[in-house]
Formats: sequence, structure tokens, C-alpha cells
Amino acid sequence: MTPAEAARFITGHCQQLPPSRRPLRETLDTVLAEDVASPIDLPPWDNSAMDGYAVRSADLEEGNVDLEVIESVAAGQFPAKVVGQRQAIRIFTGAPLPRGADTVIRQEDTTASTNGANRVTITNSRDANKNIRRRGEDIRKDAVVLSAGTPLGPAQLGVLASIAHDRPLVHRVPRVAFMGSGDEIVDLDRKAEILAAKKIASSNSYTLDALIRRAAAEPVNLGLALDTKESLREHLRGATAQHADLLVTTAGVSVGEHDLVRDVLQELGGELKLWRIAMRPGAPVGFGLLGGIPWIGLPGNPVSTMVTFELFVRPAIRRLQGHALPFRRTVRVVMQEPVTLGPKLRHYLRAIVDGSSARLTGPQGSGILTSMARANALLIVPADMPVVPAGAELEALILDDPQHVAEPPY
Repeated sequence: MTPAEAARFITGHCQQLPPSRRPLRETLDTVLAEDVASPIDLPPWDNSAMDGYAVRSADLEEGNVDLEVIESVAAGQFPAKVVGQRQAIRIFTGAPLPRGADTVIRQEDTTASTNGANRVTITNSRDANKNIRRRGEDIRKDAVVLSAGTPLGPAQLGVLASIAHDRPLVHRVPRVAFMGSGDEIVDLDRKAEILAAKKIASSNSYTLDALIRRAAAEPVNLGLALDTKESLREHLRGATAQHADLLVTTAGVSVGEHDLVRDVLQELGGELKLWRIAMRPGAPVGFGLLGGIPWIGLPGNPVSTMVTFELFVRPAIRRLQGHALPFRRTVRVVMQEPVTLGPKLRHYLRAIVDGSSARLTGPQGSGILTSMARANALLIVPADMPVVPAGAELEALILDDPQHVAEPPY
């Protein structure tokens, strides 16, 4: 399959998780599963947009106007009096507009009496019929303020809070189980062996944990399996025991004698649906189902793991979360340097995109993790383009781009 075909196939097997009601403070980065209509107007009353004086525009003139101040109203209070002819009420931002008034004169355009008299002089009438927030100008009662499928960010949480919608119905946060395998791989509790060059640190455990969290899912670390069927069986069964919604493995999906993940998966009753994608890095990607749980097998090289996570795992997580747009978009960029590539595969090069120009981060080997650490984009080179001249236009996937699309553009 091409990467786009594989991404479409994988996400097609990932169904959005059932919804539940959650406390509003726990719903950041979740997806709304219901239309939310407002039970109130917002603002609930006409109110002042600034500190000043509520007056009648009919009393304003070109020159200075002297008015009687009959009351003072702060935010949280309600006026008790009606503004009459040549009267004013001292008012503060957010306070309800008193009856009779149709204007709030900003404080800077007034001079208050200093002799103890309750009077104010309007020195500038530029704000006639202004500085009032009208009832319902933001939200009308019974209007749908957020639709099902809306991702909940800080602004959306603020909208829900403003209408006292304290337990929205949202799709559940996915639990993503992940594991690595390899006799040579150890965690950082065996630091001495790593520093003595006897073992290799499992950097994938840390990048995957971080990538899953950044995708707004819950990581479940199943640990590191040895290159034996017994060890792999034990770790893979953990996905079911931990009630995972998605299983991600790294390494063990290629064609070597110790690449046993696919065999063990099928021995456990799993169904292998996809293996190998026409791309570099990351061709030996697997996909299937284990006990009904979608499984994505990523290659073990650190760069390949991160690239294939971005292209396949992250969209799968977004689909489980209920997002209608699971894929990052691509943008058009111009290469600042020539590049010569190997096999006729679709290449994903680690790049730095600045505006509309792009350059590589340096050596592009799939084990050079620093090439990802320096990158802010994946540069997409078509399979029929073995040589990329300087000045060529290519598509780039920006790694922190918040804009998403419905179909894989890569």
C-alpha cells in the first residue's frame, strides 16, 4: 500500500469510543459527543463595557454637560434607580445597565465633582449610544453554541462554563498500550549497562509515551519483551488485561529470524490485515486486530518509529477520540538544497521549514534520532523523484500544525 492508502485503511478500522459525561475540568482535548444549546442569554442583561457613567444620549451636547449622579452600581450589583433627565449613574464594567440609560460615557471623558456634590461633568460626548454589551449579543437562549464533534480547547471550555454546562458528554480518552521488544534493549534502570555500551537504551519507550500524551491519549506502558515467543505472548496479552483501546508495538515486524511479533500476534488469535508500506523510513509497518483491539506494529529504528507514529498512530488515536479530521494537512515549500535519494519509495525527510522554504536537518539515517529532534516538519518526496534539485516544490507536513483534514494528504 501507499502511505495514504494505509492510513485510510488503518483509521477505517478505528471506531470512535463511546461517550460519557465528565466534569468540565477533565475534558480538555476531548471531543464533544452532543449538541449543546444554551439555557440562557449571554450576556444575561444589558451591561456596561467599561467604567464610567450611564446616561441618556438625549442629554449630551457638544460642550460640557453637568449631570446629577443618583447612584453607583458595581459589577455584581443591580441598579435600584431609573436614569432621568440630566441624571447619571456611576457604573463599572459588567454592571447591569440601569433603565432609562442608553449610553455609557467612559471615565476618561468625565470630571467628577470634588466639593462633595453628587455631580459629574461630561467633557466629551463621543460615546453617545456606545459602550453597552446587549443582552444575548454573544449567545441567545436555546441556540446551539457547540455542535457534536467539536474538539474542546480552552475557549470551548470557557463557553461551556459560561452557560453552566458542567458535565459535557464527550468521547472517552483512548488508552493506548505500547511495548518494545529486543534482547539488546533495556530501560534506564539499567543505566550502567547502557553507559558501558553493553545494552541500548529504549528511547522509543520515552518518545512513544510522550507522543501518546501529546495526542491527548492515555499511555499504558507494557514494558520491553525479549526476542522470544513466550515473552512476546506475555506482553501482548497485557493489552487486553489493561483494557487498551489501541496497541502499539515497536520492532519485531520485519523479516529477520528474531522478528516474531506478527507470528505471535496470529498465534494469540489476532488477525493480520496489513504489512509493509511503500515508504522510507518505516516500510515494515503492520496492522491488525488482537481480541478486537486495533494493533499497529511500528519498526524499531527510533526515527522510523516517530515518523510512522505521526502518519498512522496519531490519526488512529484521533479517530478513536471522535475527531472528524484525523490527518494533519500538508503545505507547499521550496527546497533550499539538492537531495539525492535511493530506492523508488515515498520518502519522509526530516526538515526545518521556515515560511515557505525548507532544508534538511542533516543526515537522514533511520537511527539518527537527532534528525527528528531538530525537525519541525516531514518533507514528502514522491517515489518518482529520486533526485530533488534546489528550488523544487514539495509538500511538507508540519509537526505541530493544528490544522487537520479528513483525508490523508501524504
